Amino acid sequence: MADQRSDDVLVIGLGSPIMSDDAIGLVVADRIESMGLDGVETRQEAIGGLDIIPVLWGYKHAIIVDAIQTHQQDVGTIMVFDPEDFEPTITNASAHDFNLATAMKIGRDMEPEQMPDKVTFIAIEVEDIQTVREGMTKKVEAAVDGAVDAVLHYIKEFQKSS
Repeated sequence: MADQRSDDVLVIGLGSPIMSDDAIGLVVADRIESMGLDGVETRQEAIGGLDIIPVLWGYKHAIIVDAIQTHQQDVGTIMVFDPEDFEPTITNASAHDFNLATAMKIGRDMEPEQMPDKVTFIAIEVEDIQTVREGMTKKVEAAVDGAVDAVLHYIKEFQKSS
């Protein structure tokens, strides 16, 4: 059977627009969308856990942009991960507690022919994801351009490989 998945690169920005720095994924996806790039689809989602699975279905390549708070990196640091980097974090948990790695594994187990061949996570170290307010902290705001550049780099890489 022919591969039914789209060759378009899917860029998903995750976060909440009202939780300060948690909006970074949404802001980056919005910037990518505003560029009107051929072969790129964008989504801005305020979801987590298993809800990410159907969003990923039907694409060969996906980039997920999200806030991360490790307290081990400087605020504004941009990190790139593959799903395999998170395998030690895969757990059996209640459905709303699943992290992205666990959701990806479940998605691949359920519908392997629908899931992307390649998913890249671009995570930005944030300072404040607790405060209810629109607008990000200065250091995270300053990281937006770098995060957009990282997404554009991976879009080009995926498009070359298609």
